[in-house]
Amino acid sequence: MTDTRLIHTVGVHALEWLWSHRDGFRLEPDVDPEVGFLERFKPVGELALICKVLFREGVAGARQAQLARQLLDHAWRETLDGGRMLVRGQRIEPVSPIPFEVYLPFRELGYSQPEVERAAILNHRIDSWSAFEVTPTRRLGLSAFQRRFGLSPRTSETEALALTWLARTPEPWTVEGHIAYDITHAVFHLTDWGETPDGLPPRLADYLAQWLPVWIDDWLDLKRWDLLGELLVVDACLPRPTLDERAWHAFAAAQRADGAMPAVRTMPEGNPEQVFDLVYHPTLVAAFASALATSRALTELTQAGPS
Repeated sequence: MTDTRLIHTVGVHALEWLWSHRDGFRLEPDVDPEVGFLERFKPVGELALICKVLFREGVAGARQAQLARQLLDHAWRETLDGGRMLVRGQRIEPVSPIPFEVYLPFRELGYSQPEVERAAILNHRIDSWSAFEVTPTRRLGLSAFQRRFGLSPRTSETEALALTWLARTPEPWTVEGHIAYDITHAVFHLTDWGETPDGLPPRLADYLAQWLPVWIDDWLDLKRWDLLGELLVVDACLPRPTLDERAWHAFAAAQRADGAMPAVRTMPEGNPEQVFDLVYHPTLVAAFASALATSRALTELTQAGPS
């Protein structure tokens, strides 16, 4: 039987670490634009997405929900300066989709920055936005984000999906780190980060159900916790999730007592800012996987009914 308490506890501890290290979600306003001012937005956007999942699934306890809201408020008011840093980023790189990608989950959670919205609508009209070169999986994500914003995607999600690795269902033994992340993110975009599991075409759901246990075992043996966490999310997005008990117990055991999740093997050491940059993503993934898996496990228990 799935250990729901263990799965839920992973997410609680992850949020506690993220809150205590919230200043790690920092921007570098004085960095040379050529170095990449917009690159520092990625963690903030991911934080908003995961908090949105937590609220949506309704499995957070009072403490967890409070931390998630405090993290969002801190990121919006302090890190993004009420969205003004997104406006600045859009002015530095006018056709970059990054400010829009970061803004959307905040908008869906009730935050507002009209100038970013005007830029998104303007960019949607010009060919440069659809011509902006990104990977097929990223294009799928941008199309899904445009739909969620209320715009008709310049590249349809069906067209974007067709070019992804997952849609072609190639040889499963060729999956390595980069390909594995393409697979997980394609699933995230197709299901709106677990909100609509039916968005995963049955053909792809069957392919994943067949090979996901093998991939989970591979990355578990390698102690690649970041990728394992994303694969556990994919499992929770399937019509019949396995909620792999062995993988979840190992995943929970890899988490540090303070809630941090290492990306690979054990926790790195060194400068706190550098450590944060290495650890924030697997810790966010741990919170994401925990929320979805807890929700699916509780649904499983409800459907089973009294014995």
